[in-house]
This record gives sequence, structure tokens and C-alpha cells, in this order.
Amino acid sequence: MLDLPLMTYVATMSVTPGPNNIMLAASGVNFGFRRTLPHMLGISAGHGVQVVLVGGTVAWAMNWIDALRLPLVLLGCSYLLWLAWRQAQAGRPGNAGRARPLGFVGAALFQWVNPKAWMMVLNVAILFLPQGAGWAAVALLGLSCAVINLPCIALWAGIGDRMRSLLERPAALRTFNLTMATLLGATAVWILVDELPAGVRA
Repeated sequence: MLDLPLMTYVATMSVTPGPNNIMLAASGVNFGFRRTLPHMLGISAGHGVQVVLVGGTVAWAMNWIDALRLPLVLLGCSYLLWLAWRQAQAGRPGNAGRARPLGFVGAALFQWVNPKAWMMVLNVAILFLPQGAGWAAVALLGLSCAVINLPCIALWAGIGDRMRSLLERPAALRTFNLTMATLLGATAVWILVDELPAGVRA
């Protein structure tokens, strides 16, 4: 199942900027690479499970996905805005002791409200599952995607970890966290505007 087109697609989608990678870079800066590992593993595991569940029911899902698309986008964007707010608070004086990195379960569940993850998983299921594929093929596809995804997202946590020494001053860390929060919030707004029906946007 690890053929070159699949590897290229999943790696490209995994490594490009998105909500997961912005949060991983911020977590690397604030907590370091080691404490960000559960977050990373949760993303990859959640992605793999999402591929299996969505891929296994893709034919049925295509009948109702349009009806669910807008509610999922609204839910996902609302959660992104809440995460952006939480990120903005991370650099405030007095919050350092209370701050915690996102854990494995939270990161895995986040994939279900992450619009980029949904787009990626649906495309993987449509493009790379052979017609009439059974659950074994679907499970192998999910495992393959998780394996490809992990080193790609680890880059972002690693970059964040390397930036820690540059951001030791509280003012610099606060600026970084506000910047990451703004990017995350802007991502949510961009996705929401892009997904809203033309009549609503007008």
C-alpha cells in the first residue's frame, strides 16, 4: 500500500502548514519536543483511524457528506478559534505553570473537527482505495497514512523545540504565542469564509 503516489500525497498534505502543524510548532516552543510526543502520536494515530473509518464507508459517506460539511466546518472552526485563544494565553505571565501540551487523546479526537484532515482523508479514500476494497485493505491504508504522517508532523514540533532558546525572554515568547494564535485564528476564519455558501458570504 506504500506506493509512491500515496506517499507523495500524504507527505505533502502532512508537512504543509495547517492547524495541526501550527499547534505542534507552538507546543515545541512552549513544552519541548519530548513533551510534545503524545500530541504528535495522537495526530498520527487519529489520522490513521480516521482514514480507516472514513475509507471503509466512503461510498455511503459520499451520500451524506455534503449535508454534514457545513456543520463540521462550523464545529471545526469554532474549536480552532478556541485553541487560538488558548494559545494566546500561553505566553501570559503566571500561566507557565498551568500550561499543558495537548495530549494523545485530545490530538487524536481533534482530527475529526479539523477541516484540513477531513479534506485529506476523503481524498486518500477516493484516490487510493481500490474498487471493492475490503477492511484489510482499508486498515493497511490507514496504517500507511499514519506511518507517513508522523515524521512529517515531527518536523514542526522539532522546529518549535529548536526555537526555544531564541524565545527564552518572556516578551519574545509572548509575541510568538500571539503570532501562532493569530495564524490559527486566521486559518479558522479563512476556512469558514471559503466553505460558506456564496449567498451567505454575500
